[in-house]
Amino acid sequence: MPRPTAAQLVYGSATVICTTLALLLLSGTESGIGVGIAAVTALALGLLVAVRLPQPRQTAPGREAHPHHTVPASAARTHPALDGLDARERVPAARSSLQANRQHSLRR
Repeated sequence: MPRPTAAQLVYGSATVICTTLALLLLSGTESGIGVGIAAVTALALGLLVAVRLPQPRQTAPGREAHPHHTVPASAARTHPALDGLDARERVPAARSSLQANRQHSLRR
């Protein structure tokens, strides 16, 4: 079982504390059973919040997680003007041509 992340611990703990305070203030209970029910409900909700947070992506051993995605060559060759460019040059070229088209259409 993977270890919880810092975000899971923070969000889960904050949920437990806020839910407990809200339930105790809204219910106005003073009995031990009422406080116990509020605490158990808050713990269950905090656990649910912590478990539902997205997990960081796992990478294969020996590979680093890369924050930028590259465009596959097959996807970038949709425009004839982009032929002959390597993958790193395609995306900025495609964006600049889209911007030029937008500016041209605005001038009309």
